Amino acid sequence: MAGIDDALASIKRGTEEVLLESELIEKLKTGKRLRIKAGFDPTAPDLHLGHTVLINKLRQFQELGHEVMFLIGDFTGMIGDPTGKSATRPPLTRDDVIENARTYEQQIFKILDPEKTLVMFNSSWMGEMNAADLIQLAAKHTVARMLERDDFNKRYNSGQPIAIHEFLYPLIQGYDSVAMKADVELGGTDQKFNLLVGRELQKHYGLSPQTVITMPILEGLDGVQKMSKSLNNYIGISDAPDDMFGKIMSISDELMWRYFELLSFRPLDEIDGFKKQIADGANPRDIKFLLGEEIVARFHNQDAANRARENFISRFQKGAVPDEMPEVNLQAANGSISIANVLKEAGLTPSTSEAMRMIKQGAVRIDGERIESKDMEITTGNSHVIQVGRRRFAKVVIH
Repeated sequence: MAGIDDALASIKRGTEEVLLESELIEKLKTGKRLRIKAGFDPTAPDLHLGHTVLINKLRQFQELGHEVMFLIGDFTGMIGDPTGKSATRPPLTRDDVIENARTYEQQIFKILDPEKTLVMFNSSWMGEMNAADLIQLAAKHTVARMLERDDFNKRYNSGQPIAIHEFLYPLIQGYDSVAMKADVELGGTDQKFNLLVGRELQKHYGLSPQTVITMPILEGLDGVQKMSKSLNNYIGISDAPDDMFGKIMSISDELMWRYFELLSFRPLDEIDGFKKQIADGANPRDIKFLLGEEIVARFHNQDAANRARENFISRFQKGAVPDEMPEVNLQAANGSISIANVLKEAGLTPSTSEAMRMIKQGAVRIDGERIESKDMEITTGNSHVIQVGRRRFAKVVIH
Protein backbone atom coordinates (compact mmCIF):
# COMPACT_ATOMS: atom_id res chain seq x y z
CA MET A 1 0.00 0.00 0.00
CA ALA A 2 1.46 3.34 -1.06
CA GLY A 3 2.19 6.03 1.50
CA ILE A 4 -0.86 8.08 2.50
CA ASP A 5 0.39 11.36 1.00
CA ASP A 6 1.39 9.75 -2.28
CA ALA A 7 -1.83 7.77 -2.46
CA LEU A 8 -3.94 10.87 -1.79
CA ALA A 9 -2.08 12.86 -4.44
CA SER A 10 -2.68 10.10 -6.99
CA ILE A 11 -6.36 9.84 -6.09
CA LYS A 12 -6.93 13.61 -6.24
CA ARG A 13 -5.28 14.08 -9.63
CA GLY A 14 -7.88 15.36 -12.07
CA THR A 15 -10.77 15.11 -9.59
CA GLU A 16 -13.38 17.80 -9.06
CA GLU A 17 -14.34 17.10 -5.42
CA VAL A 18 -13.58 14.59 -2.68
CA LEU A 19 -16.38 14.42 -0.11
CA LEU A 20 -15.24 14.16 2.55
CA GLU A 21 -11.47 14.22 2.14
CA SER A 22 -10.92 13.85 5.87
CA GLU A 23 -12.95 10.61 5.83
CA LEU A 24 -10.95 9.29 2.88
CA ILE A 25 -7.69 9.97 4.71
CA GLU A 26 -8.95 8.04 7.73
CA LYS A 27 -9.95 5.12 5.49
CA LEU A 28 -6.53 5.11 3.86
CA LYS A 29 -4.81 5.17 7.25
CA THR A 30 -6.49 1.90 8.23
CA GLY A 31 -4.47 0.12 5.53
CA LYS A 32 -7.65 -1.74 4.62
CA ARG A 33 -8.30 -2.76 1.02
CA LEU A 34 -11.09 -0.33 0.16
CA ARG A 35 -14.11 -1.23 -1.96
CA ILE A 36 -14.26 1.26 -4.84
CA LYS A 37 -17.55 1.52 -6.73
CA ALA A 38 -18.41 3.07 -10.09
CA GLY A 39 -21.61 2.44 -11.97
CA PHE A 40 -22.41 2.65 -15.67
CA ASP A 41 -25.82 2.25 -17.24
CA PRO A 42 -25.47 0.31 -20.51
CA THR A 43 -27.53 2.80 -22.52
CA ALA A 44 -25.32 2.55 -25.64
CA PRO A 45 -23.08 -0.26 -26.89
CA ASP A 46 -19.80 1.63 -27.04
CA LEU A 47 -17.74 3.47 -24.45
CA HIS A 48 -15.86 6.63 -25.40
CA LEU A 49 -12.93 8.56 -23.93
CA GLY A 50 -15.31 10.60 -21.79
CA HIS A 51 -16.24 7.41 -19.92
CA THR A 52 -12.58 6.55 -19.42
CA VAL A 53 -11.93 9.62 -17.26
CA LEU A 54 -13.66 7.71 -14.49
CA ILE A 55 -12.31 4.29 -15.50
CA ASN A 56 -8.76 5.67 -15.43
CA LYS A 57 -9.35 6.70 -11.83
CA LEU A 58 -10.51 3.16 -11.03
CA ARG A 59 -7.24 1.89 -12.49
CA GLN A 60 -5.32 4.22 -10.15
CA PHE A 61 -7.18 2.73 -7.19
CA GLN A 62 -6.24 -0.74 -8.41
CA GLU A 63 -2.59 0.28 -8.60
CA LEU A 64 -2.88 1.49 -5.00
CA GLY A 65 -4.04 -1.99 -3.99
CA HIS A 66 -7.79 -1.45 -3.64
CA GLU A 67 -10.71 -3.53 -4.91
CA VAL A 68 -12.62 -2.09 -7.87
CA MET A 69 -16.30 -2.92 -8.26
CA PHE A 70 -17.47 -2.07 -11.78
CA LEU A 71 -21.25 -1.91 -11.58
CA ILE A 72 -23.26 -2.40 -14.75
CA GLY A 73 -26.67 -0.87 -14.12
CA ASP A 74 -28.74 -3.37 -16.04
CA PHE A 75 -31.70 -2.64 -13.74
CA THR A 76 -31.34 1.16 -13.60
CA GLY A 77 -30.62 1.22 -17.34
CA MET A 78 -34.21 0.24 -17.96
CA ILE A 79 -35.37 3.26 -15.92
CA GLY A 80 -33.09 5.76 -17.64
CA ASP A 81 -30.93 8.21 -15.71
CA PRO A 82 -32.84 11.53 -15.54
CA THR A 83 -29.66 13.48 -14.75
CA GLY A 84 -29.45 16.60 -16.90
CA LYS A 85 -32.56 15.70 -18.84
CA SER A 86 -35.34 18.19 -19.53
CA ALA A 87 -37.80 15.43 -20.37
CA THR A 88 -38.51 11.85 -19.31
CA ARG A 89 -36.21 9.42 -21.12
CA PRO A 90 -37.70 6.52 -23.05
CA PRO A 91 -36.82 3.25 -21.29
CA LEU A 92 -34.54 0.67 -22.90
CA THR A 93 -35.71 -2.88 -23.43
CA ARG A 94 -34.17 -5.71 -21.42
CA ASP A 95 -32.57 -7.09 -24.61
CA ASP A 96 -30.95 -3.69 -25.36
CA VAL A 97 -29.51 -3.49 -21.87
CA ILE A 98 -28.13 -7.04 -21.90
CA GLU A 99 -26.47 -6.61 -25.30
CA ASN A 100 -24.89 -3.29 -24.33
CA ALA A 101 -23.71 -4.69 -21.00
CA ARG A 102 -21.90 -7.51 -22.82
CA THR A 103 -19.84 -5.02 -24.84
CA TYR A 104 -19.01 -3.01 -21.69
CA GLU A 105 -17.40 -6.03 -20.09
CA GLN A 106 -15.19 -6.48 -23.16
CA GLN A 107 -14.17 -2.82 -23.35
CA ILE A 108 -13.34 -1.96 -19.73
CA PHE A 109 -10.50 -4.47 -19.57
CA LYS A 110 -8.54 -2.40 -22.06
CA ILE A 111 -7.89 -0.23 -18.99
CA LEU A 112 -8.71 -2.22 -15.86
CA ASP A 113 -6.91 -5.30 -14.58
CA PRO A 114 -9.46 -8.13 -14.88
CA GLU A 115 -7.83 -9.98 -11.98
CA LYS A 116 -8.53 -7.01 -9.70
CA THR A 117 -11.98 -6.09 -11.00
CA LEU A 118 -15.31 -7.35 -9.72
CA VAL A 119 -18.03 -6.84 -12.34
CA MET A 120 -21.47 -6.61 -10.75
CA PHE A 121 -25.03 -6.12 -12.01
CA ASN A 122 -27.60 -4.28 -9.90
CA SER A 123 -30.37 -6.58 -11.10
CA SER A 124 -28.72 -9.12 -8.75
CA TRP A 125 -30.29 -7.43 -5.72
CA MET A 126 -32.95 -5.18 -7.26
CA GLY A 127 -34.50 -8.15 -9.06
CA GLU A 128 -35.10 -9.80 -5.69
CA MET A 129 -36.96 -6.80 -4.26
CA ASN A 130 -40.73 -7.00 -4.09
CA ALA A 131 -43.15 -4.07 -4.12
CA ALA A 132 -43.08 -3.77 -0.34
CA ASP A 133 -39.27 -3.62 -0.31
CA LEU A 134 -39.28 -0.85 -2.92
CA ILE A 135 -41.86 1.14 -0.92
CA GLN A 136 -39.68 0.83 2.18
CA LEU A 137 -36.71 2.11 0.20
CA ALA A 138 -38.75 5.04 -1.13
CA ALA A 139 -39.75 5.91 2.45
CA LYS A 140 -36.12 6.75 3.27
CA HIS A 141 -36.10 9.93 1.14
CA THR A 142 -38.45 12.87 0.76
CA VAL A 143 -39.95 14.61 -2.27
CA ALA A 144 -38.54 17.90 -0.95
CA ARG A 145 -35.02 16.47 -1.02
CA MET A 146 -35.55 15.12 -4.54
CA LEU A 147 -36.65 18.55 -5.73
CA GLU A 148 -33.38 20.01 -4.46
CA ARG A 149 -31.79 18.33 -7.45
CA ASP A 150 -31.17 21.00 -10.06
CA ASP A 151 -32.66 19.24 -13.07
CA PHE A 152 -35.76 18.10 -11.16
CA ASN A 153 -36.18 21.59 -9.72
CA LYS A 154 -36.00 23.24 -13.14
CA ARG A 155 -38.47 20.81 -14.65
CA TYR A 156 -40.88 21.23 -11.74
CA ASN A 157 -40.77 25.03 -11.83
CA SER A 158 -41.20 25.15 -15.59
CA GLY A 159 -44.16 22.79 -15.55
CA GLN A 160 -42.28 19.96 -17.29
CA PRO A 161 -43.52 16.54 -16.17
CA ILE A 162 -41.45 14.37 -13.84
CA ALA A 163 -42.47 10.73 -13.81
CA ILE A 164 -42.55 8.98 -10.42
CA HIS A 165 -40.13 6.29 -11.61
CA GLU A 166 -37.49 9.00 -12.18
CA PHE A 167 -37.46 9.69 -8.44
CA LEU A 168 -36.61 6.02 -7.95
CA TYR A 169 -33.40 6.31 -9.98
CA PRO A 170 -31.23 8.11 -7.38
CA LEU A 171 -32.70 5.89 -4.66
CA ILE A 172 -31.76 2.71 -6.50
CA GLN A 173 -28.31 4.06 -7.37
CA GLY A 174 -27.88 4.90 -3.69
CA TYR A 175 -29.10 1.47 -2.62
CA ASP A 176 -26.46 -0.07 -4.90
CA SER A 177 -23.88 1.41 -2.51
CA VAL A 178 -25.67 -0.29 0.38
CA ALA A 179 -25.76 -3.67 -1.35
CA MET A 180 -22.12 -3.39 -2.44
CA LYS A 181 -20.88 -1.98 0.88
CA ALA A 182 -18.91 0.65 -1.02
CA ASP A 183 -16.20 2.60 0.79
CA VAL A 184 -15.74 5.02 -2.11
CA GLU A 185 -17.97 5.85 -5.08
CA LEU A 186 -16.84 7.66 -8.21
CA GLY A 187 -19.03 9.57 -10.63
CA GLY A 188 -19.17 12.56 -12.92
CA THR A 189 -19.90 16.00 -11.51
CA ASP A 190 -23.45 15.63 -12.83
CA GLN A 191 -23.91 12.61 -10.55
CA LYS A 192 -23.12 14.40 -7.29
CA PHE A 193 -26.72 14.36 -6.01
CA ASN A 194 -27.08 10.62 -6.68
CA LEU A 195 -23.73 9.83 -5.05
CA LEU A 196 -24.70 11.74 -1.92
CA VAL A 197 -27.99 9.83 -1.76
CA GLY A 198 -25.83 6.72 -1.51
CA ARG A 199 -24.08 8.18 1.54
CA GLU A 200 -27.40 8.92 3.23
CA LEU A 201 -28.87 5.49 2.52
CA GLN A 202 -25.78 3.76 3.87
CA LYS A 203 -26.30 5.66 7.14
CA HIS A 204 -29.95 4.50 7.21
CA TYR A 205 -28.79 0.90 6.86
CA GLY A 206 -26.15 1.21 9.58
CA LEU A 207 -23.13 1.34 7.28
CA SER A 208 -20.21 3.75 7.26
CA PRO A 209 -20.94 6.37 4.59
CA GLN A 210 -18.97 6.16 1.37
CA THR A 211 -16.53 8.83 0.30
CA VAL A 212 -17.79 10.54 -2.85
CA ILE A 213 -15.32 11.48 -5.58
CA THR A 214 -16.63 13.47 -8.53
CA MET A 215 -14.76 13.59 -11.83
CA PRO A 216 -14.92 16.37 -14.45
CA ILE A 217 -17.00 15.89 -17.57
CA LEU A 218 -14.70 15.65 -20.60
CA GLU A 219 -15.45 18.01 -23.45
CA GLY A 220 -15.86 16.49 -26.89
CA LEU A 221 -13.94 17.27 -30.06
CA ASP A 222 -15.69 20.64 -30.37
CA GLY A 223 -14.26 21.72 -27.01
CA VAL A 224 -17.67 23.00 -25.92
CA GLN A 225 -20.22 20.28 -25.21
CA LYS A 226 -19.54 17.14 -23.22
CA MET A 227 -18.28 14.16 -25.19
CA SER A 228 -21.31 12.26 -26.36
CA LYS A 229 -22.14 9.77 -29.05
CA SER A 230 -25.48 11.50 -29.64
CA LEU A 231 -23.63 14.76 -30.34
CA ASN A 232 -21.15 12.94 -32.59
CA ASN A 233 -18.21 14.71 -30.93
CA TYR A 234 -16.71 11.60 -29.38
CA ILE A 235 -13.68 9.33 -29.68
CA GLY A 236 -14.81 5.74 -29.20
CA ILE A 237 -12.43 3.39 -27.46
CA SER A 238 -13.24 0.87 -30.20
CA ASP A 239 -12.40 3.34 -33.00
CA ALA A 240 -9.81 2.22 -35.54
CA PRO A 241 -6.27 3.46 -34.77
CA ASP A 242 -6.14 5.94 -37.66
CA ASP A 243 -9.56 7.36 -36.76
CA MET A 244 -8.65 7.65 -33.10
CA PHE A 245 -5.33 9.34 -33.82
CA GLY A 246 -6.86 11.70 -36.38
CA LYS A 247 -9.62 12.78 -33.99
CA ILE A 248 -7.10 13.52 -31.25
CA MET A 249 -5.04 15.59 -33.67
CA SER A 250 -8.19 17.57 -34.57
CA ILE A 251 -8.70 18.98 -31.05
CA SER A 252 -7.58 22.51 -30.33
CA ASP A 253 -4.20 23.19 -28.74
CA GLU A 254 -5.98 24.54 -25.66
CA LEU A 255 -8.19 21.45 -25.30
CA MET A 256 -5.10 19.25 -25.62
CA TRP A 257 -4.06 20.11 -22.05
CA ARG A 258 -7.48 19.12 -20.72
CA TYR A 259 -7.09 15.74 -22.46
CA PHE A 260 -3.57 15.35 -21.08
CA GLU A 261 -4.82 16.02 -17.55
CA LEU A 262 -7.80 13.68 -17.66
CA LEU A 263 -6.73 10.96 -20.09
CA SER A 264 -2.94 10.66 -19.96
CA PHE A 265 -1.09 8.41 -17.52
CA ARG A 266 2.04 10.56 -17.78
CA PRO A 267 3.30 12.23 -14.58
CA LEU A 268 2.10 15.79 -14.11
CA ASP A 269 5.65 17.14 -14.05
CA GLU A 270 6.23 15.62 -17.50
CA ILE A 271 3.09 17.35 -18.81
CA ASP A 272 4.31 20.61 -17.25
CA GLY A 273 7.54 20.05 -19.17
CA PHE A 274 5.57 19.82 -22.41
CA LYS A 275 3.94 23.18 -21.63
CA LYS A 276 7.36 24.71 -21.07
CA GLN A 277 8.59 23.31 -24.39
CA ILE A 278 5.73 25.01 -26.21
CA ALA A 279 6.34 28.26 -24.33
CA ASP A 280 9.94 28.02 -25.53
CA GLY A 281 8.81 27.66 -29.15
CA ALA A 282 8.07 23.95 -29.71
CA ASN A 283 5.27 23.09 -32.14
CA PRO A 284 2.09 22.08 -30.24
CA ARG A 285 1.43 19.54 -32.98
CA ASP A 286 4.49 17.53 -31.91
CA ILE A 287 3.24 17.37 -28.31
CA LYS A 288 -0.22 16.37 -29.56
CA PHE A 289 1.46 13.51 -31.43
CA LEU A 290 2.57 12.12 -28.05
CA LEU A 291 -0.98 12.27 -26.69
CA GLY A 292 -2.36 10.56 -29.80
CA GLU A 293 0.23 7.81 -29.62
CA GLU A 294 -0.42 7.18 -25.93
CA ILE A 295 -4.19 6.88 -26.38
CA VAL A 296 -4.01 4.67 -29.48
CA ALA A 297 -1.42 2.39 -27.82
CA ARG A 298 -3.67 1.99 -24.80
CA PHE A 299 -6.65 0.73 -26.78
CA HIS A 300 -4.73 -1.06 -29.54
CA ASN A 301 -0.94 -1.45 -29.22
CA GLN A 302 2.26 0.51 -29.73
CA ASP A 303 2.76 -0.72 -33.30
CA ALA A 304 -0.74 0.49 -34.21
CA ALA A 305 0.04 3.85 -32.58
CA ASN A 306 3.26 4.19 -34.57
CA ARG A 307 1.49 3.34 -37.83
CA ALA A 308 -1.34 5.78 -37.06
CA ARG A 309 1.18 8.57 -36.58
CA GLU A 310 3.01 7.69 -39.80
CA ASN A 311 -0.27 7.51 -41.73
CA PHE A 312 -1.33 10.88 -40.34
CA ILE A 313 1.97 12.46 -41.37
CA SER A 314 1.67 10.94 -44.84
CA ARG A 315 -1.85 12.24 -45.30
CA PHE A 316 -1.40 15.71 -43.86
CA GLN A 317 2.16 16.91 -43.46
CA LYS A 318 3.42 15.48 -46.73
CA GLY A 319 0.38 17.06 -48.32
CA ALA A 320 1.77 20.43 -47.20
CA VAL A 321 -0.92 21.13 -44.62
CA PRO A 322 0.24 24.29 -42.80
CA ASP A 323 0.93 24.32 -39.09
CA GLU A 324 -1.23 27.42 -38.69
CA MET A 325 -4.62 27.91 -40.32
CA PRO A 326 -7.80 29.87 -39.54
CA GLU A 327 -10.29 28.21 -37.21
CA VAL A 328 -13.93 28.78 -38.12
CA ASN A 329 -16.98 27.98 -35.97
CA LEU A 330 -20.21 27.40 -37.89
CA GLN A 331 -23.75 26.90 -36.66
CA ALA A 332 -25.89 24.13 -38.19
CA ALA A 333 -29.58 24.95 -37.92
CA ASN A 334 -30.88 21.38 -38.29
CA GLY A 335 -28.02 19.24 -37.06
CA SER A 336 -25.97 19.38 -40.25
CA ILE A 337 -24.74 21.77 -42.92
CA SER A 338 -23.96 21.11 -46.59
CA ILE A 339 -20.35 20.97 -47.69
CA ALA A 340 -20.95 23.77 -50.19
CA ASN A 341 -22.21 26.08 -47.45
CA VAL A 342 -19.30 25.09 -45.22
CA LEU A 343 -16.80 26.07 -47.91
CA LYS A 344 -18.53 29.40 -48.47
CA GLU A 345 -19.03 30.28 -44.78
CA ALA A 346 -15.45 29.29 -43.96
CA GLY A 347 -14.19 31.69 -46.61
CA LEU A 348 -12.65 28.90 -48.67
CA THR A 349 -14.78 29.72 -51.73
CA PRO A 350 -16.59 32.96 -52.61
CA SER A 351 -19.91 31.22 -53.29
CA THR A 352 -21.69 27.88 -53.07
CA SER A 353 -21.62 27.56 -56.86
CA GLU A 354 -17.83 27.94 -56.79
CA ALA A 355 -17.74 25.39 -53.97
CA MET A 356 -19.64 22.89 -56.10
CA ARG A 357 -17.33 23.54 -59.03
CA MET A 358 -14.26 22.87 -56.84
CA ILE A 359 -15.83 19.67 -55.53
CA LYS A 360 -16.55 18.53 -59.10
CA GLN A 361 -12.91 19.16 -59.98
CA GLY A 362 -11.77 17.01 -57.03
CA ALA A 363 -10.08 19.99 -55.40
CA VAL A 364 -11.76 19.67 -51.98
CA ARG A 365 -10.45 17.47 -49.19
CA ILE A 366 -11.75 16.89 -45.67
CA ASP A 367 -9.18 15.51 -43.23
CA GLY A 368 -7.03 14.53 -46.20
CA GLU A 369 -9.78 12.62 -48.05
CA ARG A 370 -10.99 13.90 -51.41
CA ILE A 371 -14.70 14.82 -51.47
CA GLU A 372 -16.64 13.73 -54.54
CA SER A 373 -20.26 14.43 -53.60
CA LYS A 374 -21.59 18.00 -53.65
CA ASP A 375 -24.55 16.75 -51.58
CA MET A 376 -22.38 15.79 -48.59
CA GLU A 377 -23.63 17.03 -45.18
CA ILE A 378 -21.37 17.64 -42.17
CA THR A 379 -23.03 17.01 -38.81
CA THR A 380 -22.75 19.02 -35.62
CA GLY A 381 -20.11 18.27 -33.02
CA ASN A 382 -17.41 17.63 -35.61
CA SER A 383 -14.11 19.35 -36.24
CA HIS A 384 -12.39 18.98 -39.61
CA VAL A 385 -9.41 20.28 -41.54
CA ILE A 386 -10.77 21.35 -44.93
CA GLN A 387 -8.59 22.03 -47.93
CA VAL A 388 -9.53 23.67 -51.22
CA GLY A 389 -6.88 23.49 -53.91
CA ARG A 390 -3.29 23.49 -52.76
CA ARG A 391 -3.17 26.54 -50.51
CA ARG A 392 -6.56 27.21 -48.92
CA PHE A 393 -7.05 25.56 -45.53
CA ALA A 394 -9.31 26.02 -42.54
CA LYS A 395 -10.12 24.10 -39.39
CA VAL A 396 -13.90 24.10 -39.22
CA VAL A 397 -15.94 23.25 -36.11
CA ILE A 398 -19.66 22.61 -36.64
CA HIS A 399 -21.95 23.39 -33.69
